[in-house]
Amino acid sequence: MTPANIVGLIGVAAYLAAYGLLQLGKLKVEDNLYAFLNAAGALAILYSLIYDFNLPSFMSQSVWLLLTIVGYARARSRRSPAQTAKA
Repeated sequence: MTPANIVGLIGVAAYLAAYGLLQLGKLKVEDNLYAFLNAAGALAILYSLIYDFNLPSFMSQSVWLLLTIVGYARARSRRSPAQTAKA
């Protein structure tokens, strides 16, 4: 297994952790950790695609990362100043 594949699998693990924790009620969509896991997953998979390029995967990961950034920014803008200081 190549280092790029290992990094890609770490990305998949980050996605699955985010989704699993969300479904189990341990995370909320607004949580910073949820956004971090999604962004880390997308970045890790994009890194792995440098070494074994696949256009559909590249497109889906790029859009996933963009939507994660947008969602994170929206969630932060809706927080009160006290909540933002805690995050």
